[in-house]
Amino acid sequence: MQFHISRDTDRGLCHCACGRQDRQLNTYDWLYDVPGNDEDTDLVEVQFKNTRKGYYHNVNHLDLQKGDTVAVEASPGHDIGVVTLTGRLVKLQVKKANLKSPDEIKRVYRIAKPTDMDKYYEAKSREHGTMIQSRQIAKDLGLQMKIGDVEYQGDGNKAIFYYIADERVDFRQLIKVLADTFHVRIEMKQIGARQEAGRIGGTGPCGRELCCATWMKNFVSVSTNAARLQDISLNPQKLAGMCAKLKCCLNYEVDDYVEAGRRMPARDIILQTIDSDWYLFKTDILAGLVTYSTDKSIAANLITITAERARAVIEMNRRGEKPEALDEGDAVSTQDRPADLLADADISRFDKAKKKKKAKNRPNRQPAAQQREPKQPKQREQQQPRP
Repeated sequence: MQFHISRDTDRGLCHCACGRQDRQLNTYDWLYDVPGNDEDTDLVEVQFKNTRKGYYHNVNHLDLQKGDTVAVEASPGHDIGVVTLTGRLVKLQVKKANLKSPDEIKRVYRIAKPTDMDKYYEAKSREHGTMIQSRQIAKDLGLQMKIGDVEYQGDGNKAIFYYIADERVDFRQLIKVLADTFHVRIEMKQIGARQEAGRIGGTGPCGRELCCATWMKNFVSVSTNAARLQDISLNPQKLAGMCAKLKCCLNYEVDDYVEAGRRMPARDIILQTIDSDWYLFKTDILAGLVTYSTDKSIAANLITITAERARAVIEMNRRGEKPEALDEGDAVSTQDRPADLLADADISRFDKAKKKKKAKNRPNRQPAAQQREPKQPKQREQQQPRP
């Protein structure tokens, strides 16, 4: 990621939206228009490449705004980053990051000069070549790891190697070889498959950019129990995302399904009527509808009722009463159900259109009997003059 910020124009990243990876950690500053917001604290939030950001003291009292490119204190030397947050909200972010030691918060040196940016661009131009060469070094050492990205510090004195590994890796020898090869200070940082997918980016099956590449920065563990609660088929190919892990969006609506599922009757309860016993066949949690069958293993005489009616029948059965019909006074109208526009559609209709198009574009071939040489026109015989 390279920063091209002009101080003559807006001087700031968007504070009310999320974008690509350069704004992935952008926080909505809901205190930006409060008078005296910038004077409350000298802390500023600075973002670097990928999902790395830090908090620094503005000891020189610079007029910093969102989007300013600054040179900050690093160990060793200095680093180049972009200011993404100022004011009172930074103190809340520091508390959220759990930075208790004052030594963890360094200083902002200055607004980046042209000489600083030249060093920065020169260091960034070496990142791709360093990554390719380091992969070969790790392969020669027989290490079961993948180096996914390399980030050089703004002054080029330090390099962070982001790697993925399924098991514990002893990379002490690797650090020595990398330090001798590139002559910089080496830092190894392990990332997961989700962070790797967010770094690369892509388009999900929903048609939008990956959440981990746009707005997500905190990854929560996802289990198959989230799919079970939503009655989603446990198909690994459909549940897995671009990172080959369970999709993060499986957790988005779990709470709603859990809350709605509490209002549904239990699966093991049998409803009894005067005619027969009814077994739960399927449930529509969000719509609040349940379907019962007279057979426990197959769909027979299916009747769909509301969850309120099912609970009412269960209460009647507890009192020893049995209704005449399961859907008595609670017939679910089919007009209220959402209509599936593709229910009666033929999924092979597109294939048929292709076949017709191919047949239409195919050149007409005449039968072999018709492929004959054209007949030569008969020449008129010259009439001989009569004697």
